[in-house]
Amino acid sequence: MNENIKKVLLTEKQIAARVKELGAQLTAEYQGKDVIVIALLKGCAWFVADLTRAMDIPLRVEFMVASSYGDGTCTSGKVNVKLDVTNSIEGKHVILVDDIIDSGVTFAAISAMLMERKPASLKTVALCDKVERRVNGMKADYVGFVIPDEFVVGYGLDYAQDYRNLPYIGVLDPKAYA
Repeated sequence: MNENIKKVLLTEKQIAARVKELGAQLTAEYQGKDVIVIALLKGCAWFVADLTRAMDIPLRVEFMVASSYGDGTCTSGKVNVKLDVTNSIEGKHVILVDDIIDSGVTFAAISAMLMERKPASLKTVALCDKVERRVNGMKADYVGFVIPDEFVVGYGLDYAQDYRNLPYIGVLDPKAYA
């Protein structure tokens, strides 16, 4: 598996340190608030588990499965929600978490859908941000790392469901998906 990684972009140690910093920022902002963290699966499972453990506040976690990629490397432009949250978010402070904001299509669509449910607030958190790929004005409120426009895998990020279990984030060799 590692032979298909062109280079390591973010080490396990770098990721752990940044997630701890994000957890401290969110703890400070959401102290005393009724918080629901919504994780966009599957990719953010690793990130949201570490992030919520780094947050020293009471919170609940919900999950959604939504994608605009399928098994490809480019967005289809259409967001497909396969699993929705099970509890009401009305009046709650929602933190929407994803592994990466790329085109911005999925984050924008899910954010708009959640805002219709009348949360007290909605903030977004992305571990990685590929600003160069944005097709809309979507910006995450909290970003772990701004990364270059290369196809990355590891720490939950995948190519056709593979490579999620790498403990680091690496650039996938184009030969692996050509």
